[in-house]
Order: sequence, then C-alpha cells, then structure tokens
Amino acid sequence: MAARKSAQKSNISAEELTKYYREMLLIRRFEEKAGQLYGMGLIGGFCHLYIGQEAVVVGLEAAAEEGDKRVTSYRDHGHMLACGMDPNGVMAELTGREGGYSKGKGGSMHMFSKEKHFYGGHGIVGAQVPLGAGLAFSDKYRGNDRVTFTYFGDGAANQGQVYETYNMAQLWDLPVVFVIENNQYAMGTSVQRSTKSPALWKRGEAYGIAGEEVDGMNVLAVKEAGERAVAHCRAGKGPYILEVKTYRYRGHSMSDPAKYRTREEVQKMREERDPIEQIREMLLTGKHATEEDLKAIDKDIKDIVNKSADFAKESPEPALDELWTDIYAADVPQKSA
Repeated sequence: MAARKSAQKSNISAEELTKYYREMLLIRRFEEKAGQLYGMGLIGGFCHLYIGQEAVVVGLEAAAEEGDKRVTSYRDHGHMLACGMDPNGVMAELTGREGGYSKGKGGSMHMFSKEKHFYGGHGIVGAQVPLGAGLAFSDKYRGNDRVTFTYFGDGAANQGQVYETYNMAQLWDLPVVFVIENNQYAMGTSVQRSTKSPALWKRGEAYGIAGEEVDGMNVLAVKEAGERAVAHCRAGKGPYILEVKTYRYRGHSMSDPAKYRTREEVQKMREERDPIEQIREMLLTGKHATEEDLKAIDKDIKDIVNKSADFAKESPEPALDELWTDIYAADVPQKSA
C-alpha cells in the first residue's frame, strides 16, 4: 500500500474538532505540569514526556472502540489520558503516591488499567511488542471483534523481537495494529544515522503485512489511517502497520539535554507543524469557536491538571507493607467465564 502523508477531505463536525483539541491540550498541559513536578523533585527516576506527539494517540483512540486494547512503551502518559484514565491517578503514580494507578509502586513506566484496557507502560525497549500480539491472540482465541494497538518507537523498530512478532502475527492473522511512533530521534540518534531502510512501515512487507505511513502531526490524518487499520484487522485480514511520523519537542527523558539537534529545528516544527495549533486554527477559521471559547477550554484543562497535581501532593506515600503485595496472583483463572 502506498504511503499516505495527509488527511483526505472528510466531514468533521465542530464537536469532533473541539473534542480532539481538548484531548490534545489535556496531554500537553499535563506533561508540562509533570515536567515542573520533576524539576521540583516530586517525580523521581525517569520521566519521558509526550509533548509534540499528542495527535498520535488522540487520533488512534478516535478510531478505537470499547473493548479494544492498547500497550506501549515508557513514553506513556499521553496514552493513558487519551484512553480515559483519570489524570489524578496518573499524576499520583508519577509522584509515587498511594492514590496512583499502581499504588505508587510503578511510577512513570509501569501503570495499568484493566477497566480502560491499558496494559502498560514498559521500560524494556521493544518488549511490549510481543505482549501486544499476545493480547490480540487472546481476542482471536475468544472469537470477539476486538483490536489491540501495540505502540513502539523508531528506535525499537530495529529490535529482533519486533520481527519475530511480525512473523507470528501474520502467520496467525492476529488483529493487532503495530503503531511505530517515529519521532525521528529514538533515544538520541536520528533515523538517518541508525538505519539504511528509513521507511519503517515497509519492513512488514517481508511477512506480507499491510501498512502505511501517516502524518503524525495531523490528528485527522491519524484518525483516518487508524480507521483503515482497524477495519483491516476487524475483517480478519491480520495485522496492520502504521508508521506515524511525529516529533517530540523535549529530550528523550527529562535528563536529556537533546544536543543532537538544533533549537532552530525544534522551533520550526513548533511554529509550522504543531498538532494542537493546527486544530486551533481550523476551529477559528471555520468559525466553530472564538478566541474566548478556546481560552475557556484552556482554563478548564489547566484546572484539571492543577487538581491532579494537588491530588498527587496530598496523597500519602504507600505503606511499607505494600512492598509485599501484588507480587503474585492470588488466584489464577484457568478459563474465561
């Protein structure tokens, strides 16, 4: 399938545009606040921010249905918020507090929500890819109509386990969408320097996997590509690869000064390609919203984010006896009810 880099003309309602704007803005403001808390010493360990990549998860969640699953890497806060997880629980987990999704024991890289079908947050590069195929296998085994979104980055795209998973997923026609979030720099090495085959989505051709490239800075383009991918999977045609070309504004993690690229490059991307500003401009030029409307949305989002930070600060640290809980399953079910 040929690469697709921009959204086709489609009828998008003002309500949908506003929804995508709100969801992307929530991720942006949440991550900015997380960066502040990290600088204050309230978030320890590693902290990988999603600023700049918001259109990827918002667009793909717009193509998902109830019961679909998602699994990703350590740059995961945006994925949590996009699938509907509570900002309070996410921020509390980032700060290692009892009110967090993993009771303050997992931190930035290890959060889960059975209710929202979010299966992490994984710190080992590429390790979530075979897990995602396993989630998809469980749905095929049960004979339901669910799809799993398995996210990984351009750096992980060179991992051997990715290609082992491609082979098995295609062999068994698993309903899994492999989403390569190509932010172009992995941990700090550009795609141009790290691979001789930069069209990462085409690597699935060796296994007969369909796929395409999509503009990851355009939420509408991502949504359209996501709809094609899930339709392919739900039709029983096996896996699908989406290489979503995106860009992170911050370093790989909060401890990365990102000296491998120029400030001018980052600024140019912010000014010309920012996913939130694109939707903001559509809302204003289409007269779907006024400046005052958008300021009110921003204020509402900031209130939500500030409340999540307050909740995290007020939530106690986990008790010492929590060290001995959630280690092994108390009861392992043998079959589905």
